Amino acid sequence: MLSPQSLSEPDRRLVAAWAADCAERVLPLFEREAPDDDRPRDAIARARAYARGELDSAGEIRRRFVAGRAAASVTAPAAIAAARSTAQASGVAHMGAHALGAAAYAVKAVGTDRPDEADAEIDWQIQQMTPAVRAALRQLPPVGEDAAGPFVAGGLLARGILGSTIHTLQTRIAAGV
Repeated sequence: MLSPQSLSEPDRRLVAAWAADCAERVLPLFEREAPDDDRPRDAIARARAYARGELDSAGEIRRRFVAGRAAASVTAPAAIAAARSTAQASGVAHMGAHALGAAAYAVKAVGTDRPDEADAEIDWQIQQMTPAVRAALRQLPPVGEDAAGPFVAGGLLARGILGSTIHTLQTRIAAGV
């Protein structure tokens, strides 16, 4: 049985484009430190191609860790979070919950050097959601309340700034604001 964090393939394709938008906004924070490392930019391009139906899920599932390895090539916390945001966006082909992971890492990237701008980043992310993206993301279980997947209680996406950001996003999605 699939995890409730998976989402259907059509829903994963919908939220992949939104996740790519979230990750692309913080990509300059990575590229400032590693301008010649194209793995995060490629992950965003692949997430968009997946969203358009140009790439299959199986192939993207095999490639989903490539962008995450780029985080080891930088040292600034904002750059690391930006790389992880792109990795989460590319991971949407595997599991829809990674879309909120991409958004949370983008907020972390922005908030690392400019904590006062984290809320504005969440506002921007919410504004970019189409009704269909909202409906798809509304299907995800609350962060920290599922036994498996990226939102597993105690897991990386369920604790700290990532967990609180995802909780905020889920609360706002549910409330329609």
